[in-house]
Amino acid sequence: MLPAGPAPTTTTSNSPAKRISYARVGDPNRFAQELFDALPDRYDLLAEVLSLGQNRRWRRAMVDHVTGRPLRLALDVASGTAGVAIQLAHRTGADVVGLDLTEAMLRRGQANVARAGLTGRVALSAGRAEQLPFPDATFDALTFTYLLRYVADPLATLHELARVVKPGAPVASLEFFVPPSPFWRGGWWLYTRAVLPAAGWVTGGREWYGVGRFLGPNISRHYQAYPLEWHREAWEKAGFTDVGTRAMSLGGGLVMWGTRA
Repeated sequence: MLPAGPAPTTTTSNSPAKRISYARVGDPNRFAQELFDALPDRYDLLAEVLSLGQNRRWRRAMVDHVTGRPLRLALDVASGTAGVAIQLAHRTGADVVGLDLTEAMLRRGQANVARAGLTGRVALSAGRAEQLPFPDATFDALTFTYLLRYVADPLATLHELARVVKPGAPVASLEFFVPPSPFWRGGWWLYTRAVLPAAGWVTGGREWYGVGRFLGPNISRHYQAYPLEWHREAWEKAGFTDVGTRAMSLGGGLVMWGTRA
């Protein structure tokens, strides 16, 4: 039987100004809920368009690191509209639990799961990565996407993720990245600060404009506070071995992976 998490909770505000205020008072969970609450209707399409078609490729590269062995039960954290959870189910044959903070994203995810014919194999529930509602050593594999920028303590979150997977289980993640090459970093900066907000407004309206304005500065601040070497060391401190990284698309994305010790 698939383990079940708590019932989804409802968020109430879609105001960009209010979202920023939550970020300033240091409540990244609440901020993430409000940021994504208005996005699900066209999230999957616009995520591909605004990432220039790279998001799907990055996800596939991440899932590559948890395939190739028998899996009975997998966990996908920050599952959103269940794109990774569905891919895990298709590619590994495992039952999959997808966990996310945002009820609206989970509702869209449920529709995507049903459309994929995976209702009996993919279960979605609300919850926090910092306090997972599962016993120790429950899962045979774990993935998480675009997560650590939305938690107050990334190292403690990694420890919690490690807690719920079995020894020897593969774990992989996907995150945005800042290109290491100064040349490509300049193009990335221009795209994230100018093109992305404008494209978000044209294709998705005010909510996607707000995401476009937020995303570039947020990614830059994250890696100023937590450089790539910090991420490698944090994974090891949390209990993962054989930690590897791969910069994707000239450094716009970052796939990481490891094995639970």
